[in-house]
Amino acid sequence: MGQLVISAAVRDELVAHARSGAPAEVCGILAGKSNEQGSEDAVGERFVERQHSVENTAINQQSRYEIDPREQLAVMEEIEANGREVVGFYHSHPAGPPEPSATDVAEATWPDKSYVILFCDDGEWSLGSWNWTGDEFVREQVRVVEE
Repeated sequence: MGQLVISAAVRDELVAHARSGAPAEVCGILAGKSNEQGSEDAVGERFVERQHSVENTAINQQSRYEIDPREQLAVMEEIEANGREVVGFYHSHPAGPPEPSATDVAEATWPDKSYVILFCDDGEWSLGSWNWTGDEFVREQVRVVEE
C-alpha cells in the first residue's frame, strides 16, 4: 500500500484553499519526491513538499473540476525546473463524497500518482488520498508530519 507524506503546513494550505473556494471545488498539483525504490517499507511513499493551486475551469464548479491544459503544463514544467516531481493532484468535495466520485474514476489520467480529496464533514475539513493504478483508485495512508 502506498503512503502520502505531507507536512502540516502544506495540509493547512490545502484545507485553506478548499475552505475559501467552497461551495465550488478547488484543485491543484502536488510537488515533491516519490520513493519507488529502497526499503520494502518505504516503496510507494510520496512526499509532498509544495502545493500549486490552479484555477478550476469547469463549467459546473460545484460538482466538478477541470484544469486548463496550458496551466497544467506550465505548473508541471515549473515543478520539474525546481528539482521536484509531480507526485499527485488534489481537489475538493465541499458537499461530499469523502472519496473519489464516479466522475473522478472516469476521468483519472495519471497512473501512479496520488489523488488527494479534501472533504467537509459538519464544518470540519479532512483529506484522504488514493493512488490511481490506471484501472482503479486504491486508498493510501496519509501521514502528516511537522517540519
